[in-house]
Amino acid sequence: MYKHGIYWFLEEIFMEATVKKWGNSLGIRIPNLIVRELSLKDGSLVDINDRGKEIVIKPVQKNKLSEIVSNINEQNIHKEIETGGPVGKEVW
Repeated sequence: MYKHGIYWFLEEIFMEATVKKWGNSLGIRIPNLIVRELSLKDGSLVDINDRGKEIVIKPVQKNKLSEIVSNINEQNIHKEIETGGPVGKEVW
C-alpha cells in the first residue's frame, strides 16, 4: 500500500523523505504517523547509525534510575573503592 510517500509492507512502515539543508547540516522530516507510533516529541533523542548504504534512526530509550537500581544484585554489585585520604579541605 502506498500513501503520501509512506509504504506499508508486512506491518512495517517505510517512507520516502527529501533531505533538506538545515544550517550547515542536512535534515529529514519525520512524518506524524511515525512520530506518534514511536512516541517522539520535539527534543527527543535518537541514535543515528550508518549501516553500509542504509541510515538507521532509532529513539533513545532512557532507563529510569529506579529501573537501573532494581537490577542490582549480589552477582553484579561492586565493593567499596578506596580513594585515599583527604587531599584538600574535604571533611571525612
